[in-house]
Parts: sequence; structure tokens; C-alpha cells
Amino acid sequence: MNALEHGSSPAIPKEDLQLLTKISNDLPILADMTRADLQLYTRTPEGTSLQLAQVLPHSVTPIYKPGEAETRQGERGRALIQEALINAPSPRMITTLEVRGAMVARQLYPVRNARKALIGVLVKDAHWLAHERHKRRSRAFQGAVEALINMVLRGDLSGAETLTAFGEYDGVVYIGADRTVRYTSGVAAGLYRRLGYRDSIVGHRINDLSVADQQIAMQALAEARCVETQVETDGLTWNRKAIPITEEPRSWWQKLLHRQTPEQHRVHGVLLLVHDATEAIMTQREIESKMSLIREVHHRVKNNLQVVASLMRMQARRVESQEARDVLEQSLNRVLSVAVVHEFLSQNASGLINLQEVANRIITQMHQGLIDPSRHIKLQVTGDTIWLPAERATQCSLVINELVQNALDHGLAHRNEGEVIVQLLDLGDQVEITVQDNGRGLPEGFNLDANSNLGLRIVRNLVERDLHGTLRLESGPGTLAKIVIRKSVLGG
Repeated sequence: MNALEHGSSPAIPKEDLQLLTKISNDLPILADMTRADLQLYTRTPEGTSLQLAQVLPHSVTPIYKPGEAETRQGERGRALIQEALINAPSPRMITTLEVRGAMVARQLYPVRNARKALIGVLVKDAHWLAHERHKRRSRAFQGAVEALINMVLRGDLSGAETLTAFGEYDGVVYIGADRTVRYTSGVAAGLYRRLGYRDSIVGHRINDLSVADQQIAMQALAEARCVETQVETDGLTWNRKAIPITEEPRSWWQKLLHRQTPEQHRVHGVLLLVHDATEAIMTQREIESKMSLIREVHHRVKNNLQVVASLMRMQARRVESQEARDVLEQSLNRVLSVAVVHEFLSQNASGLINLQEVANRIITQMHQGLIDPSRHIKLQVTGDTIWLPAERATQCSLVINELVQNALDHGLAHRNEGEVIVQLLDLGDQVEITVQDNGRGLPEGFNLDANSNLGLRIVRNLVERDLHGTLRLESGPGTLAKIVIRKSVLGG
């Protein structure tokens, strides 16, 4: 989190703040392309340096961890920044720092507003090896990267904030202003060989490349903004990003040529970033296919459980013994409670279950199946929305079912009016479930170990053995059952 995101930037003129914010938003793709850690600083009214942004690259291992650049760069690093905010630095000057025992190449770039006043400094820290490798790349590519940096510092890069990250295994192609390929990275060369280009594409015209390459490059140049597409060709899915590169006129004759439209800059070329997403797309499709199969299995399990429940309901109607009928109805509700969870799993690919929705569905089923319409018994679920893994949600649904059923069968037995409230509380990494009725309360001298019925024994086993939680019963007025469990399995 930086000062711009905090909204704690000092009293900066509106236009300068807009430019600094624009630069900050464009730094992610610049960090990836330069293979460097980037920091943006400005000077406070008190004369101290203030970090506005820190961005880490995806294309190489970052030098710093998030938020630690200011402390890790040491006194010398901070002094260089402080000096650069007073006297505009030269990007050509390379200074060395030692970070965690490794050599770092630092370049400082001045940030100037429209009036050419110094308003900030961009700090580029690269691993020394990455810095040396970049120096050995083609001059055309080095010039394109330098032009990209200048575009960002001027606020001229459009659409960069919409681009996805450029990774370590992505390729780079640079197409010059003459529409000729001037540079390809080693990764890009390997990727294009997969498309059938046996020889290097350096020196080829853009017309020699694929239609997808031509289209995205020309679109980026025509619209003067960054563009990203994903195209499947011959069984390969490629993600392409195109960054138009312009160069600010420097010589007097270039300025003369641009005198009517000074805001325009000379076209320098386009950077084409390519990524083979085929394997990732195939993996994602396989996952989606398996998830679809799993959802179908849950749907069928739910249907089968409902069939079992229907058979049990039919059997309960036929038996003459009231005790047998009660046992069948209780078992029926247990089956339906598990069916509710499978129904949610058949609709939800994440594997997480909303416990509040499950509890509401359970008490609705119980109200319809267990409570005589002539009795004015109110069942209610209150509290927080809590998401649990499927297994724990299943266990909790059985616990809620047993406790509500126990309240109806014992706490509110022989009563025509009453209330049972299920409350869910989110305690961070724990969940508290309470089931309270306003009935007669626990019998005098009740002992959970000695006096538990089947329902309470089921609850106790689920809570203590499966959920590794705690169960407590309190009496008066009514009965309160309180359960505390962890949201996930310990060590999971």
C-alpha cells in the first residue's frame, strides 16, 4: 500500500498529482518489461522524500518484498533518492547497492510536469546480472524500452492498466517504425517455432507474421493505446499484448516538424508480448469438466437421498407404533439435512457452503414436515453469513437439525406456542452456533454424559470427534445449546 492508495499524499498541485497517479498506474507493465523493481517518490513540503508507489516485477524474482524497499535499500539508497529529488538525476548514471548480499544496479529517472519542473523521481533497481544482460540485447530493443520508460514518465502510455502481467516465460517481439521485426527474445523465438517459423523472424516484415500478430500490432499503432487479445489457432491459444512505442522529438528539426501538433510524438514501433496459454487453458477446461462432473454427482446424490426420504415418509405413515413413526421421521430429517448440503454443492463449484442458507433450508423443511399447522411454533435463523468447506458444512447441518429437532421434541413438547432460534456468529477463524428455545428447559439434575438421548449423542460425537469443537448446554429460561468450532481442520 502506497501513499497514493492511502490518499495521504502531501499538498501536491492537482495536475502534478494526476500525472504521478497516472505514472503509478502504469508501473506494473513497466516493471515487467524492464525486469526491475520500481519505486516512485516525490518531495514533501518539509523537504523529505515520500514513496508514492512500489511495484514488483513478474518477469524476474523481485529484489524486495512488498513494502520493504525503503528499509532494505539502506541509508545510501535513501540518500541517493533525496539528492535526486533536489537535483534532477541522469538516467545514464548507474549506481550500485547491496541488498541481502546481492549487487543491485540503480537508475534514477526525473519526473517532470508540463512546465518541466521536477516533481518526482522514478527509481529502477535491477539485479546486476539482469542489468548486464539487458546491455547485451539489441540496440533497437534497448531503445524501445528506454522510450517506454519515457512514455510512462510523460503520462503518454494509454491502456496499460488493463494489461495482464508479463511473466518470466513470456516472449517479446519488437517491431520497428518500418514495420520490420527488429528483436525477438529467446522465449519468443521458441514460441514462434511452435507456429512453424523454423528460422528467426528478425528482419521479417510484419506482413510475414500471423494475421493475429498483424491485427493487434496495427490496432495498437492506430489507436495509440495498449491492446490485449487471446486467439486460438491450430490448437494453440496465444495471449498477445501490444504496446505502441513513441519517441519524444528532441532535435530542432523534429520539433519544427511537430510544431502544429506538439502533443504528438514520433512513432517508434510496437512491443508485442506473446504468451502460450494453451496448457493453462486446457488445464482450466479439464478442471471445469471435472467440476461439472462433481456437481452432477452431488445432484444425483441429492436426488437419491430425497428418494430415500420419500420411502421413509411412506413407511412412517404405514407403521402403527407412534415410537416407530417418530424414529422414522427423525431419521428422515437427518437424510434431508444431508441432501440440502448436496443440493448446494451441485450448484456451487467452489466447494464452499453458505451455512446460513443451509440452516434456513433445514428449518423450512422441519417446519413443513414436523410441526402441526395448528401449533404456532416459530423457527428462525439469525446472525452472520458464514462459508464453510463442504464436509464441515455437512456436519454442521446435522448438528443444527438434531438440536432444532431436540428443541421441538423436548423443550416445546405439548406446547402450542413457542420459538426456536438458530444463531450463527463469525468469530474469525471460529464459528459459534447457538440453538435456543423458550420451552421448559433442561430437567433438574440433567447431565450430558448420563442423560443424553440419541439426538444429543449424535450432536456430541459430531462436535467433539469430527469438528473438534465444544458443546455446552444451559437451562433457564428455555434451553440454550452453544457450539464453537473452527472453520477449517487444524493443519489444513
